[in-house]
Amino acid sequence: METTSSAVAQAPAAEDGQPVPSARRAVDGYLRAPFPWYGLDEAFTGPRWLMQVGLSADGAVEHGSVGHGDEPSVRNEFAAGGDQDAKEKFAVVVTVAANPVRRSADGTGLLEATSVSSAAWLAGVGLLSFTWPGQMDHSLRDDWLEQQTETAWVLADDLEGEDWSTLSLPVDGVPTPFHYRESEYGWVLAGSTQAGVHVGAYGRGMSAYGLGFAVVKDIAAYEG
Repeated sequence: METTSSAVAQAPAAEDGQPVPSARRAVDGYLRAPFPWYGLDEAFTGPRWLMQVGLSADGAVEHGSVGHGDEPSVRNEFAAGGDQDAKEKFAVVVTVAANPVRRSADGTGLLEATSVSSAAWLAGVGLLSFTWPGQMDHSLRDDWLEQQTETAWVLADDLEGEDWSTLSLPVDGVPTPFHYRESEYGWVLAGSTQAGVHVGAYGRGMSAYGLGFAVVKDIAAYEG
């Protein structure tokens, strides 16, 4: 799945030539998507915030993430069950357009298909982006992250493997099966919806078992 992450910082300036506020640039990227975004349902009453969208090789919005709870920081002192765990409680929902293999817009190549595995991989990498082992020197984090990213892909490519269990959660009120796994850094899950998108999620400090997902009716409500 060849996509480019973007906070849509390259969005054009306003007509008067002045820079567009970053929050507006971000939400504009979400509004460009030809598919519905998913977030936690209305049972979650905490803070909501935008993250970033990902672009396909031909520049189309293909996936993106929205956050819920505490905005996480990169943590190099994380210990499962420790005091740090209580300070950052968040769940991030990743929406991925369900696309088959298709030609790029310029006709020069093929774009990879997206699948539940795509959502699982993006969620796994997302969780890693906010974590690294406390005993590791900061200078070694890139090597650790590269290794763990490869591991996340291998796991995502084998959703029927023993590293995953099945969890049923409501999606637009309908019980839906998800692939679910936990690690010392948090949890990851992924599944599909009836709205033509795949949904992944990751989090820490918030139990996945009590979550529900729903179409985001107003993405601007995540601007904060």
